Amino acid sequence: MKASKLCWATLLVSAIAFPFSSLGDEIRPGVMRTPDSYFENLPGYDFEPHYKMIRGYRVHYVDSGPEDGEVVLMLHGEPTWSYLYRKMIPILNSAGYRTIAPDLIGFGKSDKPTSMDTHSYVFHVDAMTELVAQLDLNEVTFFGQDWGGLIGLRVVAENEERFARVVIGNTGLPAPTNRELPTSGAFANWKAMNQRMIDAGDMNVGALVAGNVGDPSVVAAYDAPFPDARYKAGPLILPQRVPVTVEYPGAVANAAALEVFGRWDKPFLTAFSDGDPITAGNHEVFQNLVPGANGQAHTTIRDAGHFLQEQKGEELAEVIVEFMRNNPL
Repeated sequence: MKASKLCWATLLVSAIAFPFSSLGDEIRPGVMRTPDSYFENLPGYDFEPHYKMIRGYRVHYVDSGPEDGEVVLMLHGEPTWSYLYRKMIPILNSAGYRTIAPDLIGFGKSDKPTSMDTHSYVFHVDAMTELVAQLDLNEVTFFGQDWGGLIGLRVVAENEERFARVVIGNTGLPAPTNRELPTSGAFANWKAMNQRMIDAGDMNVGALVAGNVGDPSVVAAYDAPFPDARYKAGPLILPQRVPVTVEYPGAVANAAALEVFGRWDKPFLTAFSDGDPITAGNHEVFQNLVPGANGQAHTTIRDAGHFLQEQKGEELAEVIVEFMRNNPL
């Protein structure tokens, strides 16, 4: 009995002394919130945090630059967060533009549902749509990469009146017509690798990004949002949510969005890298589909892989600045 009381006393002392490791970062059952201390002293990322409550989750976003400037909305993808845009934001702000860079729910400083079931395609589209509405953003220039494009292009197509220009890099909007799962190719290989991560219950996020961009110094920043595996439901499951057959949720809605872009006559630019096997060729799909892409100065970012914002962020930001200036509102 005495040993039992001692054990409970020890647990109580531990909970008081180490709240984040016991109770502090689960804000309610099934929802984690990364303590602010994990984001301290990240190089190049000293932006003031902003938050909105969306569908019961606290969503973080960077809001930087002149309040009356034209808005550039930038969405990150898998498994990154708004840290990915730290090199681009100052250049866009210096050019007079206001930058909004959210963290998807489950990523960065936003709340993190622990259930993979929460992280459906439509959930993320609806959440970013609500953020745009809460901020009352209009005449927006959108940039998206990876899942930032998959989500953001849907937001644009379903809210045309709020968007004035579109730039995409290393992304797509798959609307498959096939019913058989692809078994080869770069994305199929990544999907299979990701499934092994799901089976193991964890993903080495920092090492994955650092290995892709060839820069070990970014490991800590991309690990920062995820103190342990409980926080990683979003990064773990999103690769499995990409519509690869017509049965996947999102395939039909994506087809409808592509119909919108088939008549989109507002300025549309592609700025893909030359070293991303997963999205290679998608730039031609949009250049051929979107009327607003005709005559634009489409760009290939040289010597960059999938995360081109990390490797060539300054160059990409200048491309966006030039595109906006050449296509005034």
